[in-house]
Amino acid sequence: MASISVPDENRTITDPAEISDFLKPFGIWYEKWDVAGRIGEKATNEEILEAYKPEIDRLKEQGGFVTADVINVSPETPNLDALLDKFNKEHTHSEDEVRFTVEGSGVFHINPENGPVFAVLVESGDLINVPRDTQHWFNLCSDRHIRCIRLFEDPSGWTPHYMDDGVHVKYSPLCWGPDYLAKADDIDPVVKL
Repeated sequence: MASISVPDENRTITDPAEISDFLKPFGIWYEKWDVAGRIGEKATNEEILEAYKPEIDRLKEQGGFVTADVINVSPETPNLDALLDKFNKEHTHSEDEVRFTVEGSGVFHINPENGPVFAVLVESGDLINVPRDTQHWFNLCSDRHIRCIRLFEDPSGWTPHYMDDGVHVKYSPLCWGPDYLAKADDIDPVVKL
């Protein structure tokens, strides 16, 4: 289940209704979709898209999205660190970034114009959008695995537009996990979410 961390206010939100209420003024919507029993453990991308077709069709109609796909990232993904480096720096997109997390977890960090920096931990069953032109970045959790349905307005996808002086350097991932924390003694401290 999703949670929100507002590090500069030392605040955490875990109630789904409160999460939705917090995100709404930033143009971000959050939904919780059923995952239990919808797909098999080894479901193909096509099977996932078919299982969630009603929800995908609804979002396409509401948001003008024209295509959906599935991204599967794991420790076995070739050039994983290079791929993650594209998303872990503050950037924007020229269209909404919409993600439904089928498996795994990750953190969307949001730097809105009209509020504090906050992080949204997404896990299996969580749907979130990051509105176009919203400054944000993304980190995987310690198991480095996430499988998501993505929706796009442009079939060719989107390109990140990086910020010159991104604030991402001041904030760290919310869900490091025990493997990272064991190594934390060897590095300089940073602001933790």
